[in-house]
Amino acid sequence: MSDVRPETMERITNAALANAFIEEQVKAIREQVGDKKVLLALSGGVDSSVVAALLIKAIGKQLTCVHVNHGLLRKGEPEQVIEVFRNQMDANLVYVDATDRFLDQLAGVADPETKRKIIGKIFIDVFVEEARKLDGIEFLAQGTIYPDILESKGVKAHHNVGGLPEDLQFELVEPVKLLYKDEVRVVGEALGLPHGMVYRQPFPGPGLGVRCTGAITRDRLSALREADAIVREEIGKLEELPWQYFAVIPDLQSTGIKDGKRYMGWPVIVRAITTVDAVTAKSVILPTETLLTIRDRIVAEVPGVNRVLWDYSDKPVSTIEWE
Repeated sequence: MSDVRPETMERITNAALANAFIEEQVKAIREQVGDKKVLLALSGGVDSSVVAALLIKAIGKQLTCVHVNHGLLRKGEPEQVIEVFRNQMDANLVYVDATDRFLDQLAGVADPETKRKIIGKIFIDVFVEEARKLDGIEFLAQGTIYPDILESKGVKAHHNVGGLPEDLQFELVEPVKLLYKDEVRVVGEALGLPHGMVYRQPFPGPGLGVRCTGAITRDRLSALREADAIVREEIGKLEELPWQYFAVIPDLQSTGIKDGKRYMGWPVIVRAITTVDAVTAKSVILPTETLLTIRDRIVAEVPGVNRVLWDYSDKPVSTIEWE
């Protein structure tokens, strides 16, 4: 398959077109792979999940998925990957809980770029270790989509596995590389993936590591995960959803009062934005009732948090993420 999307290629907008694409790709995958084995780094994001489901349909147990939990995922995400792919789809799934390995290396590291590099390096190290335990792998599947090719000439730094050593340089299988994100979602639903997984919000490669700003601590990270789940649950009840909405815990403390005594806790910052291309973004003014519910739940349910703030900054001059 060429890396150039044909001008005549019809956009996948409904189940019929998605099923035709799936049938075409199942045939292409079988022709490319034959009876050989394929390896996939399954992050649980939209692209890698759809590729996993497509490959399972095409070649079943010839695929091995490796899901690395770096401890920076959102609440419930590792459990969902295990439930959907191992329990429901009967995939060969290798689950690696490397939380301690990541967080130990990140301890005391405040610089955002250094954090990103540490997370990326350890991910590659863990993936390589697991890949070397497997015999007969000849192909590497990746969740490359068409914007990745347009923007970075086929290299997707956060989700795909780059930088592998020479002994793990496999032939690539990239079945959705000519699709846009909205098309990938339609294909995912046609493959039977859960709606919540297919329409999952964009999530940075370093995960909550760039939303727990400064040097990550386990207690602050735990509070962030719980606060973020509340934010996503409450905003998710709205009829019209923002493009992205999440929580941030900055690396600073604020004074609170509990049982008549002052104590030091953390603020939680809530961010909701809408965008067409992610190059520019507008903040979303949430309904007052939703904001108050989020505030009340976070301060009542999340230990250590004593303030809730709203981030109404647009991009530019702000970025979508805080780090």
